[in-house]
Amino acid sequence: MGKLFATMRKDLLLLWRDRAGLLVLFVMPAVLVLIITLVQENVHKLMGETAARVLMVDNDQGELGRHIVGKMTRIDLVTEIGGRRVERAEAIKLVAGGDYQACIVIPEGLSRDLAERTRKEIEGSLKGEQGTFADLPVVEIYFDPTVLGGFRSAMQNALQLGLLGFETAEKIKALSEKLPDHLEVELRKAAGNFAGMIKIPELQIDLGPEQLLSVTASSASLDGLAVVPSPIQHNVPAWALFGMFFIVVPMSGSLIRERQEGTLTRLLSMPVPYPVILGGKLVTFVVVCFCQFALILLIGKFLLPALGTDVFMVGDQSLAALLVVLAATLAATGYGIMLGTLARSYEQASMFGSISVVAASAIGGVMVPVYAMPEVMRKISVLSPVGWGLEAFLDIFVRGGNVASISGELALLVSFALGTCGAAWFFFSQRVRSA
Repeated sequence: MGKLFATMRKDLLLLWRDRAGLLVLFVMPAVLVLIITLVQENVHKLMGETAARVLMVDNDQGELGRHIVGKMTRIDLVTEIGGRRVERAEAIKLVAGGDYQACIVIPEGLSRDLAERTRKEIEGSLKGEQGTFADLPVVEIYFDPTVLGGFRSAMQNALQLGLLGFETAEKIKALSEKLPDHLEVELRKAAGNFAGMIKIPELQIDLGPEQLLSVTASSASLDGLAVVPSPIQHNVPAWALFGMFFIVVPMSGSLIRERQEGTLTRLLSMPVPYPVILGGKLVTFVVVCFCQFALILLIGKFLLPALGTDVFMVGDQSLAALLVVLAATLAATGYGIMLGTLARSYEQASMFGSISVVAASAIGGVMVPVYAMPEVMRKISVLSPVGWGLEAFLDIFVRGGNVASISGELALLVSFALGTCGAAWFFFSQRVRSA
């Protein structure tokens, strides 16, 4: 044990002197989780939690405009600027400049035109005629060019539903006016000599605004305790994993420096087995990774909420989370040991290590969730150790999972750690024999 602790002390001193490595391990993931979470939090709110600013150009000044305003309550509809009505050209210019996310333009006389078309359609239907209209009235909507497709679709669907509701109300109104006359004519034809005895009562169809069906949206969870989805629940574990796997750069670098400076040769000349040397490094960097995770967790619990985001919800599966941290740390340190054994220079290790970690993080869903990737990338993502760790964290922190539900990801991470350490031992033994 004394040899192991001596090796750990040596590695901690080397790491403490490597200030650039410490910045990579602690400052970089902390800054990334802060910046990216704050940026995505605003996008997340814009896509469904806060009202977007939309200009409303109502040249009709009729029932249709009032109906749309009443239905689109989750959108901040602006009809006046500086106490005056907004004109179409001005509205399009403001939207194109990014001052507003969109503008809705209702043309003049649209309510009157729609009522007339509805009346003609009902009359034709009662007579058994199928009429078609050459030019349909158009409600225009213009978007800021930078607005994402999801917001565009949501706006168009909301507007389409509002128009459909108004169109249905107009058809019912026209039907209640025309149906009694049509019934009277048809009944008198059928009654013949008894037509004078028939009196058609006035028909008034008035459908209230009450809903008959509703839709509720909830998050599915394994334990029945749903966590409200937010960027912080994804970004805190994702960027913590990113930082933990970046430990391969200083770890492989320390192995290469020891080899180049002759430190490893002197250690091997002493009665210190190579597994003890690797074990000291492994334990040292496992402790460092736990410190990394604790730092990112504190940022998610205290600093980010102080800056306006949601609080990171840890849940009650602390043991499962610690097991994921341990397994991911073993996988990262195993990869660092293998890289330090195979690389010929510090430049090789740092370049390949950085690129491979960034690639594995991108493929594993750190930057973009896996479900949003193309199908080919979703298939490749199952090969990423970072993806295994992230999936396990999301199972715990978002889906309400436990140790049993993440056993597959834990097995993959531990297998990866054993495989990389085994490969490092094999190539090191080959190098010693050939020396």
